[in-house]
Amino acid sequence: MKADFTRLDRAFNPQCVAVVGDSKKFNFEWLRSQSTFKGKLYSVQVNPETIKDIEALGVENYTSLLDIPEPVDLAIVAVPRRVALGILEDCIGKKVAAAHFFTSGFAETDTEEGIRLERLLTERAEQTNFHLIGPNCMGIFNPKVGIRQTETQYTGVSGPVSFISQSGTHAIAFSLEMHLQGVDINKSVSFGNGVVLDSADYLEYFGRDPEIKVIGMYLEGVKDGRRFLRVLREVSAQKPVVVWKGGRTEEGGRAIASHTGSLAVTQAIWDAAVRQCGAIKVAGMEELIDTLKALLYLSPVRGDRVAITGGSGGQSVAIADVFAETGLRVPLLTQESYDELASFYNLIGGGYRNPIDTGNTNRREMRRIMEILERDANIDNLVLLFTARWGTSKQLEAHINLMADIRRRTSKPVMAILSYSFSPGEVQQAGDIIQKLQSGGVPTFIALERGARALRNALDYYSFKSSVSL
Repeated sequence: MKADFTRLDRAFNPQCVAVVGDSKKFNFEWLRSQSTFKGKLYSVQVNPETIKDIEALGVENYTSLLDIPEPVDLAIVAVPRRVALGILEDCIGKKVAAAHFFTSGFAETDTEEGIRLERLLTERAEQTNFHLIGPNCMGIFNPKVGIRQTETQYTGVSGPVSFISQSGTHAIAFSLEMHLQGVDINKSVSFGNGVVLDSADYLEYFGRDPEIKVIGMYLEGVKDGRRFLRVLREVSAQKPVVVWKGGRTEEGGRAIASHTGSLAVTQAIWDAAVRQCGAIKVAGMEELIDTLKALLYLSPVRGDRVAITGGSGGQSVAIADVFAETGLRVPLLTQESYDELASFYNLIGGGYRNPIDTGNTNRREMRRIMEILERDANIDNLVLLFTARWGTSKQLEAHINLMADIRRRTSKPVMAILSYSFSPGEVQQAGDIIQKLQSGGVPTFIALERGARALRNALDYYSFKSSVSL
């Protein structure tokens, strides 16, 4: 079945949503999650006692989806699996644009009944060209219109990132962690078993959305590998796509079978195919988030030579090791740069080979140091180490403004790495620093290893793009 992007547009940007089968047992989690929805929200429930509680929430209820007096763009279905087929028929009869089936208990259970019901659900949806999201999934998150997968998610904003995930847990965790890292979601989908609409459909749809600048994916398997790779190649040529594949081990493959019922593929084959399509493979949530941030904010990364400053003392050895082990270089500067640094550098508590240690005494010259590094012919990328305990708030603000200014003036990639202790005050301050730096176009990472890996992945991405354009 080929996805109809007009219907997907209605589902991802709905004006009318119906929640079917929400219950008191789960504290009406789906209705409560949509309490921020900016359009019209309806409930469909037949239990008289439950209806009273739903109406107490201020939500209008109908005993049949067919009775709702206006077109429904998105149905969220949370009924037991035994009645899922009947609800699908109502969705088809109502001409709902798409339905997200939270309902589980299908092929992922590896039971005869679960497999049979999933086959019937799939066949009926395909016969009628109905756009079914799931089953066994958390569905759509669009903070701009207030559609959420859980009450813990934010609303009222829209960012440049989309996420396609077979796991609902990963979809929610990604949205919350990305938000904490200073980047908001545009649209996200958890599609679970993906019996009708699969990852390729969402990837093609997000690839066409001009508001989406980068795409992240968590996949356990694909239905049509040839089509998926074709779409991945097409979309990766337009915008960065970062793919985290679950089931890289035999044990992970077994877990996949019981999670979404997907068939795992050999990791070596998967890695080679993804690389050939121009996408970036990552091994986990942190690397996924960091790589997306690097691709979103950094200037195109053209070289592997890195200049690092802002630290002091014994940090230099650890810093150099981390970047070198990631496949990047921390080279010596030009003699011209050393001559200029020697004209003002206080060697007490600091050295300037590379990494350039600033200690406490040389930090007041950070603008001159960064400008020297920016001009240096031996350097491709600039990295500044921050700490939430750095001087006064005025000094901290000056360094943030400096980084934003350097970012505007240079074609070299500029990034920051932030360290902080886990006290409530410093965590809050760290979040503010990340937001301010990234508002100035400077991606900020919370560990050396994370920053180095993100920079390396960005270099690999731009190297591939350069090779295919030759």
